[in-house]
Amino acid sequence: MRMHNPPHPGEIIRDFCVDALEMTVTDAARALGVTRKTLSALLNGRAGISPEMALRLSRVFGRTPEGWLKLQLQYDLWKAQGKVDLSHLKRIEAA
Repeated sequence: MRMHNPPHPGEIIRDFCVDALEMTVTDAARALGVTRKTLSALLNGRAGISPEMALRLSRVFGRTPEGWLKLQLQYDLWKAQGKVDLSHLKRIEAA
């Protein structure tokens, strides 16, 4: 079941990881082993969670890498659903 208007995963990371642990973006980036610019892009919704970032988030903040990627997938599917017109497509039935 897909969420209705899910937040960008960066918002979740900011609220429940960075802010909740009272970390600066610089400190969080250092803990994740990425640049401040890379983490800032994710937190501000300009980048998504890659498999590599999911591994880093899992190691530093907990949750499984699959869980982090699922957040990104839910967000991406919701955004695509609003952009893609599927009305002209029909299901292929087996003979």
